[in-house]
Amino acid sequence: MKNRVFWDYTAFGTNLGGSRDLVYGNGEDNKRAIIVKKKGTSKRRKLFRIGVNGEIEFEEDELKTIRGFKRGKDYIEVVCGITTKYYGDYVGRLKINNKGEYCINCECYPGCSSENKTLEEFEKHAFKEGSGRWKSNIWVHYEDEDRVPLWRTPLMKYYTHQANVANWIDSAMRKRNYHRDEFLRCTNCNKERRFRLKSRLDIKKYHQAFNNHSWTCSLWPYQKISCDYVEERPSLRASRGCPRLSTCRGCTNCYCEGCIKCRFEDCNCRECRDFMLYAEP
Repeated sequence: MKNRVFWDYTAFGTNLGGSRDLVYGNGEDNKRAIIVKKKGTSKRRKLFRIGVNGEIEFEEDELKTIRGFKRGKDYIEVVCGITTKYYGDYVGRLKINNKGEYCINCECYPGCSSENKTLEEFEKHAFKEGSGRWKSNIWVHYEDEDRVPLWRTPLMKYYTHQANVANWIDSAMRKRNYHRDEFLRCTNCNKERRFRLKSRLDIKKYHQAFNNHSWTCSLWPYQKISCDYVEERPSLRASRGCPRLSTCRGCTNCYCEGCIKCRFEDCNCRECRDFMLYAEP
């Protein structure tokens, strides 16, 4: 079997549900919604090679110029660090195994007990807590250049959300990007029910309901109702909670193209799988 190369062919701008997503309004409103969806198309991004055994094949030629590079049996390791204003450099060793999991063993002083830290945990250990910019804050040394941030190195192409859930799950809970209310139509009575997407848990309930092609009113998560329960008036359904305009049909303020708050590592739908494997960290 030939080696496989992961490419990003997918567009993440299919909202929280994908092909079943409802488009409201007519004429110009529909055109606007379609334009918003096209903006979600991502560029193809070459990630890494996968061997016959399903493990990552590291390209050592582009990594060996990084100082402290070490090739183990099933991992690579380089020297990394974070610079703080008051405490100077916190140095450690970044380890990436052949499953794509990232961890750091801190060596800020002899005998430091911080081992197998995620990238965000290493940030907190270096008193960079709350910044959430580990791609810029964590650096490596090259032979001809010092303190090169991770996002400028080939190390980042081995990073996937799927393999590093522990690194981003806390920030997903804190993420404040806005998600507008969505409606789902009952397969029994054809009435639409509102889902308010305020938290990651709310979004997951809607996502599961959306992927249930036999969803009915009795499964509405907010309260027990039946198909006899009255449907929202059209004038109320026109408002989906956009912070810019109450009757907005979809704009950059309320329309999410896919983020760690609305994509789930334990979901097998195409949108979640593609995001976890191909999306930029």
